[in-house]
Amino acid sequence: MEIILIAALAFLASGLTLFSGFGLGTILLPAFALIMPAEVAVAATAVVHLANNLFKLALVGRMADRQALVRFAVPAALAALIGAWLLVQLSSASVIARYDAFGSEHTVEALPLVIGVLIVVFALLELSPAFALLSFPARFLPLGGILSGFFGGLSGNQGALRSAFLIKAGLTKEGFIATGVVAAVIVDVSRLSVYGVSHFTENFGVLPANTWAVVGIATVCAFLGAFVGARLMHKVTLRAVQFVVACAMIVLGSGLAAGLL
Repeated sequence: MEIILIAALAFLASGLTLFSGFGLGTILLPAFALIMPAEVAVAATAVVHLANNLFKLALVGRMADRQALVRFAVPAALAALIGAWLLVQLSSASVIARYDAFGSEHTVEALPLVIGVLIVVFALLELSPAFALLSFPARFLPLGGILSGFFGGLSGNQGALRSAFLIKAGLTKEGFIATGVVAAVIVDVSRLSVYGVSHFTENFGVLPANTWAVVGIATVCAFLGAFVGARLMHKVTLRAVQFVVACAMIVLGSGLAAGLL
């Protein structure tokens, strides 16, 4: 049942990330955490996220704006190193609180708490009319890269800030999507260099037996979702998808922070 859930989430999340600004990892991480340890879930999610972004890169990468990429993605990659380092430190933190709810005991841990709170915060930003109207001149692209990269490395939730800066950079709809995909690939490689290798080398011996099967299925479904999403690129409005995904992220983020997922 868990594998079916993850497959469905991977397919839907991958297609939506072409339009929404929310990352695939943000949606997949809670699902992975249901059937494997948190540290392994983060590493497995990172692998699927990178593989999916490489696939989307092949689909739309040629439409990326090179000038925007240089000014945004380079500082994003450097900031992602810092955010990923902080993530690794939080993954080894002890339990913050324990409580009973719905007939069982739940624990609040530092890593899920931070990630969950950030998911909710960025989702609320997406729903805010004031945030939607913010306009960042092109000279602020490096700052946007720093902020997006740091939070991408910390929680994988880089999309909201990336969208806020790139969508005001005078790009076409196709150029905005493609530039975001290329920037996401660069951040993925940067963050994986910090915590991806760490998690896989330190926890390889305790991986559940079906971990690689789950990762493989999620990757294939994510590929299919990206392909279908690319076909619908001209038929779905960006803001409408952002609103739907933001609402879902508030629910997921709250559950993750509270230790319910």
